[in-house]
Amino acid sequence: MELGHFLLLFGVILVSARALGELAQFFSIPPVLGELLAGVLLGPSLLNLVQPNEIWNILSEIGVILLLFEVGLESDFNRLTRTGKKPYLVASVGFFTPLILAYFLTHFIFHLSTLTSLFIAGTLTATSIGITVRVLSDLKQRHSHEAQIVIGAAVLDDVLGVLLLALLYDFAVNKTVSLGATAQTGAYILFFLLITPLLAKALFNVLDVLDLKKDSPGLLLTLTFSLILFCSALAEFIGAPLILGGFAAGIAASKQFGPKIRYSSLLNTLFKPNAPLSNRIEHQTKPLIHLYTPIFFVIVGASLNLHEVPWHSSFIWLLTLSVFAVAIIGKLIAGFAIKEPRKQQILIGTSMIPRGEVGLIFAKMGLLSAALNSVEYAALILVVTLTTFLPPFALRWLYARGNHQASNSDKTRPNQGV
Repeated sequence: MELGHFLLLFGVILVSARALGELAQFFSIPPVLGELLAGVLLGPSLLNLVQPNEIWNILSEIGVILLLFEVGLESDFNRLTRTGKKPYLVASVGFFTPLILAYFLTHFIFHLSTLTSLFIAGTLTATSIGITVRVLSDLKQRHSHEAQIVIGAAVLDDVLGVLLLALLYDFAVNKTVSLGATAQTGAYILFFLLITPLLAKALFNVLDVLDLKKDSPGLLLTLTFSLILFCSALAEFIGAPLILGGFAAGIAASKQFGPKIRYSSLLNTLFKPNAPLSNRIEHQTKPLIHLYTPIFFVIVGASLNLHEVPWHSSFIWLLTLSVFAVAIIGKLIAGFAIKEPRKQQILIGTSMIPRGEVGLIFAKMGLLSAALNSVEYAALILVVTLTTFLPPFALRWLYARGNHQASNSDKTRPNQGV
């Protein structure tokens, strides 16, 4: 590809993703769906301007690494301790129910391979915390009781989902499912997630000192981005997906992360939580994240060739509708795993449904590793799209209905004079 042609397409991708993302947001649709649509329009399904190749895949990998860095950066693990056991119950049910149901559905009813069934099932475990938080914020419910439970559960889902994706990616690469290999890979991943954030936290706090002493524009951004890339390279070195490095670096840079060390002032300085630094990192990396992550979603859409999908076949429609039903039921049940009023249970379950960017990451990794073919990938993209598109409208309706019932209750309540 010539440089001029590449630069032109690069600009077209960014402008198209931004334009359709803004248009989607105008109609109260998650912007990620607009970016996904941009990829479908630019890809072989319609205009055939962008075909996924090594260059675009590398750029989209950087985008998803930064996206997972943002997920880790915004993870508030202290929230889990403040909301008790309920987020753990919601996350566990919301993770394992769709995983088990989807695996049995696709493997024993649709007779898909073990690896393909696991990737589809793994995709359904995801919860897009970004979309859910955005909708709850728009509804002025960001700090409600049910929102705190949902956000805590979504954080746990992210951690479990990243671990599962790493294991599935290892299965796909090795073309086998081995308990021994799974245990070994799982041990490497857990070790990586325990040690890497600690080392990165120490390095981030050292960067904080350098950044405060040096009046050098771009220093913190450059070194932070470099550290994200180093963590990602280390993840691949141990046999895990690159995105695990971005997630670990994000956890290290988050406001609350840091062990409490009582007896060493030096170690306490290196590892202590540093909210001011986290705020500066978040402020400086946001433009970089907003630049690269749309590329990932555009390439996800461009990887979907609608001409290769046998739309006349009943198989794809049955697969899509069945997996969609499991995707809804598996998360909705999670709300009923805890003791809450029925309204809160329904709100919590509905808030856990959006798959969004996390589900798209699973689907894309499945396609890249050849675990999914074009038909299975298309069905999964449709399911992720529907589970991302519909819940925000359902949440708005549920809250509006609740407010309407409360208003009617106030009107019918007899006046009580003093």
